[in-house]
Amino acid sequence: MASDVVQANGIELAYDTFGARTDPAIVLVMGLATQRLAWSDEFCETLATAGRFVVRFDNRDAGQSTHFHDFGEPGVVDLLARRPHPYRIDDMADDVVGLLDALDLDVVHLVGASMGGFIAQTVAVRRPERIRTLTLIMTSTGSVRVGRPSLRVMLRLARRRAPAADRDVAIEETLRIFRLIGSRGFPVDDDRLRAIAGESYDRAYDPAGYLRQLAAILAQPDRTAALRRLTVPTLVMHGLDDPLVSPTGGLAIARAIPRSRFVGFSGMGHDLPRQLWPAITNEIVDLTASEPIDALRAAPAASA
Repeated sequence: MASDVVQANGIELAYDTFGARTDPAIVLVMGLATQRLAWSDEFCETLATAGRFVVRFDNRDAGQSTHFHDFGEPGVVDLLARRPHPYRIDDMADDVVGLLDALDLDVVHLVGASMGGFIAQTVAVRRPERIRTLTLIMTSTGSVRVGRPSLRVMLRLARRRAPAADRDVAIEETLRIFRLIGSRGFPVDDDRLRAIAGESYDRAYDPAGYLRQLAAILAQPDRTAALRRLTVPTLVMHGLDDPLVSPTGGLAIARAIPRSRFVGFSGMGHDLPRQLWPAITNEIVDLTASEPIDALRAAPAASA
């Protein structure tokens, strides 16, 4: 693994790479308030071993990338009014394109999870010439009619909490959230979650950054009509037991994007359980192989 920071779209983006630069590039985009560490080393190395050059990075306001501290945090009124503060999902999509430019990557396979899926869709809609394939995991179209969280999760997450008093409290808060939204069909890996939460805290603990990203999510448009115009080969994966972004979000994407394919995982919630890494990475490797891509371009539209 190699790590560095680049100037992209007027900000700094911290990233890691795995594998040989001469191999086809896969860029991984993570979700809300989640650092690139959530794409585990093992997950990335599996893709690299399959002959892919893997790039994972921290979104703005996360990890070691630029944080917008000077803008403070959006208020409740901003969030309820769906006002971005101070940037939109479009700006985060421009960050991805800026990263590709900085790394001299012309066309890539793009993978987005949760908010990263919103960002990846936006890149594909605005800059389709930069995308070879699109993989979308536990995400939605931006429509408020689909992908809605369960009432239990909505009520729990709506409770505003003060920033964690220290590292230990922040770690336990992370575990609490993942026990709420994670995969009930698979054992919770508390040790791994604690390790990631602790390292994330050490790199950058920024509750206001979470709220700024959330404001961008709430202000996003419904992309359904734009998705219908995409021609990029697309794979949609979703946990069938996701309580945060219901499977209706992933199914709506698969219905909108021509010739896309939907894969649902029983027992999977809003996370990437270790037990499913082989299945998820195999799906990505298959999509990003040249022959399956050509076959997918010629396949009839999915009837998800």
